[in-house]
Amino acid sequence: MPTIFTRIINREIPAEIVYENEDIIVIKDINPVAKIHFLVIPKKEIATLNDISQENKYLIGEVFFSIAEIAKELKIDKDGYRVIANCNTYGGQEVFHIHFHLLAGELLGPMKN
Repeated sequence: MPTIFTRIINREIPAEIVYENEDIIVIKDINPVAKIHFLVIPKKEIATLNDISQENKYLIGEVFFSIAEIAKELKIDKDGYRVIANCNTYGGQEVFHIHFHLLAGELLGPMKN
């Protein structure tokens, strides 16, 4: 069964899209934890970070290139931002289609110890 992200990519479920190219879609998180909270999602369905292969390592580079471009467009590149990827249950992953949380727009504070 396709993940919720695949269904968003296929336009079966609505989402607020803030950026898209042939490889990546960026949407607003529906439960934001910062003033700016986007999900950066490769269109290719890869379950976890552990499933990244040689074949799709360039796709992951495209993800981070896109994050840097979005940061510049939003003018958050100077103040800073945080990128988080959760992997598997202990890492807090809820949707098993890799995605990256882009958080910004305010002082985020330290990570949990």
